Amino acid sequence: MSDEAVEQVTEAFLVHRNLLFTVAYEVLGSASDAEDVLQETWLQWVRADRGQVRDPRAYLVRSTTRQALNRLRTIKRHREAYVGPWLPEPLLTAPDVAEDVELAESVSMALMLVLETLSPTERAVFVLREVFDVGYDEIAAAVDRSPAAVRQIAHRARRHVEARRPRRAVSSQEGRAALESFRRAVETGDPQALLEVLAPGVVLISDGGGVKHAALRPVTGAERVSRMFAGGIGKVGGTIGVEPTVINGSPAFLVRLDGEIDGVMAVSVEDGRIAGLYYVRNPEKLSHVTSTTPLTLR
Repeated sequence: MSDEAVEQVTEAFLVHRNLLFTVAYEVLGSASDAEDVLQETWLQWVRADRGQVRDPRAYLVRSTTRQALNRLRTIKRHREAYVGPWLPEPLLTAPDVAEDVELAESVSMALMLVLETLSPTERAVFVLREVFDVGYDEIAAAVDRSPAAVRQIAHRARRHVEARRPRRAVSSQEGRAALESFRRAVETGDPQALLEVLAPGVVLISDGGGVKHAALRPVTGAERVSRMFAGGIGKVGGTIGVEPTVINGSPAFLVRLDGEIDGVMAVSVEDGRIAGLYYVRNPEKLSHVTSTTPLTLR
């Protein structure tokens, strides 16, 4: 292939790269695996007979989905042996992601966890249909099923997700107030202030991956979560800093211990209180929290 041909192929791929990464990430929940999938898609794209490719975007989305689905089937087995709860790999996202309500919800920690409960094929079908509005025929080609089967899978997956989908709840002003109250309570170690900002049924999920200390099961209830934070802060023996940020299109905190990144805590707010806390401490998952990752649905 000539240098000019390589340049043209590369340009065609880069036009859709952010979309392809978003597809792969939503199917996999892992940025590092999504990057590997994009590399595989690129290699396939270079080898493709472009004379047979009528729609480069559709071809690339289909190829990315196939690669991601194959990888998801493999890593699903690995995740079953994961130490403690598994959380998606967090991404630092730009303000435009947070402003796109549909995109922000689709990559939120809360919804990504719901997607983890689907089978690999259900997840791929749901993501392509409900998030990216891909047609049934195109999805069928991507997952090697008939269009009729894909419709059934999509219906089943949609019903499953809707039953578990987190409720989008508050105004930005209300959300910011809850986050600021939570930040102050954590930094001061004030258990009463924590109780006041946590919803009664708040759930804390922490992911240390067996490398960093983390609860081996979700912690539920304001009193239990408050005690865990108060106890944990008391045992740290260093200075804790909690910096507001935006992770996966939603409000979050970058947690530092003596100035070094300790983890990322994504937050969901309902009715002015913290309803969900998703704390990723596994250092292998923190490579995408210091520079923004561009995401798009288009």
